[in-house]
Amino acid sequence: MPDALRPADDGAAVAIGDGAFGDALVAQRDAPVGGQAVLEGVMMRGISTWAVAVRKPAPEQLREGGLEAEEVPLGGIEVVSQPLTSVLKKHRLLRAPLVRGVVALGESLGIGLKALGISANAQLPEDEGDISGGVWAGTVVVAILLAVGLFFVVPVGLTSLVKDQLDSSFLFWLVEGLLRTAIFLGYLLALSRLRDLRRVFEYHGAEHKTISCYEAGLELTPVNAQRFSRLHPRCGTSFLLVVMIVAIFVFAPIGLPAWYWLVATRIIGVPLIAGISFELIKFAGQNRRRRWVRAVIWPGLQLQKLTTREPDLDQLAVAIAAMDAVLAVEDPLGATDAERVGMEVVA
Repeated sequence: MPDALRPADDGAAVAIGDGAFGDALVAQRDAPVGGQAVLEGVMMRGISTWAVAVRKPAPEQLREGGLEAEEVPLGGIEVVSQPLTSVLKKHRLLRAPLVRGVVALGESLGIGLKALGISANAQLPEDEGDISGGVWAGTVVVAILLAVGLFFVVPVGLTSLVKDQLDSSFLFWLVEGLLRTAIFLGYLLALSRLRDLRRVFEYHGAEHKTISCYEAGLELTPVNAQRFSRLHPRCGTSFLLVVMIVAIFVFAPIGLPAWYWLVATRIIGVPLIAGISFELIKFAGQNRRRRWVRAVIWPGLQLQKLTTREPDLDQLAVAIAAMDAVLAVEDPLGATDAERVGMEVVA
C-alpha cells in the first residue's frame, strides 16, 4: 500500500496513510518512556522516575461512597511522583534477552498496582480510609490466575476433549492456538462494550498520544497531543496479541503428552512466551518506520481500537501532567546509554 507522508512541524512525525495509524500523526522515533491508564488518570514512567496524575472530584462532588457511576470528576489534577530504580540495572544476567522482558513486565505490574491504588484513593472523600495495598495485590493475583486459566488452561482443556477426533499433533496444536486467539479476541470485544471502562480507554488513548507527542519532539500541549494517533506500536494490547501468536509456535514441539503434562507446559511456558513477545514488541517500536514492520504490527494496532478511545483535551492535560512530572526529573530522550541500561517498557 502506498505511503502518503506529511511532515509535521519539525519533521519528527508523519501522517502515514497506509491504514495502520489512519491519518493521525505518528512519531518516527522511540523514546524510553511508557505508561498506563488508571482510574481518571494516567501513569507515566521514564528511566529514573514514574508519576501518576489523576483528575480529582470537585469538592461539591464528594459524598459518602465517592462519585456515582459514570460521573466525571471536575476538580484539579493531583500528581504523585516517585523514584524508580530497576533491578535490571543491578544484575547483568537479568538484562539477557528473554529474561529482561519477564523482569520488566513484573516491575511494570508492581508500578501499575501502586498507580491504580493512588488513582482509586484520589476519587474518595478525604474522611474515608484509603483502599489498602493488600486489597489491590490480591486483586492482581486473582486477575493473573484467571488470565492464565482463561487463555492457556481452558484452550488446551477444551481441545483435549476432542483429542481422539484429531488425527495428529499438528491439528491439536492448530485447534488449540485458534481457540486461544478466539477467546482472547472475544474477551477484548466484551471489555470494549463495558460502559464503566469507557473513560479508562479514553485515558489509554491520552497516554498514547502524549507519549507520541513527546517522541516527536513537539511541545507537550493538549492541542499538539490531540493531533497524534491513539495507537502505539508498544501498546500492551498489541503485546497480548503477540503473546497469543507466539504461544502457538512455542507449544508446537511439545506434541501430545498426557493431559496433565499438556496443562503443566501451558503454565510453565508463560514466562518464555512473555519474554519472546516482549522482544518482538520492543523491536517493532524501534523499527516502526519500516514498511514491513508496519504491516506486521497492523493487526495489533487494530485491536487497540477496542482498548483506546479518543480523549478530550482535559484528559490529555492529565496525561501531560504525568509526563511533565517525569520530565521535571529526567530527560529520557537525552539519556546516555549507561542511564538507559535496564530500561524496558511498553506504552
